[in-house]
Amino acid sequence: MPVPEDLLEILVCPETRQPVTLAPPELIEQLNERIRAGTLRRRGGDSVDEPLVEGLVREDGKILYPVDDDIPVMLIEESIEL
Repeated sequence: MPVPEDLLEILVCPETRQPVTLAPPELIEQLNERIRAGTLRRRGGDSVDEPLVEGLVREDGKILYPVDDDIPVMLIEESIEL
C-alpha cells in the first residue's frame, strides 16, 4: 500500500525541510540493482541489504528516505544519497 497522499502532503525532509514525493519505480529498480551488487549505503554508513519497495525523494532529488512496511523512515542516518 503506497504512502497516503494526505501524509505525503505533510512529510518533509528532517534535514532541509524540503517536501518529499514518491520515488518513481525506475529509481527504486536502479537502487535495488545497487543493493544486489552490494554497493548501496545509507548516509549513516550501513549497507542496504533488503530490496526497496518504496521510497520518498527529497524535492532537490539528492536524498531518498526508504519506506519500510508502509512506514516512511524519516531519519537522516537511514536516508540514501542519490
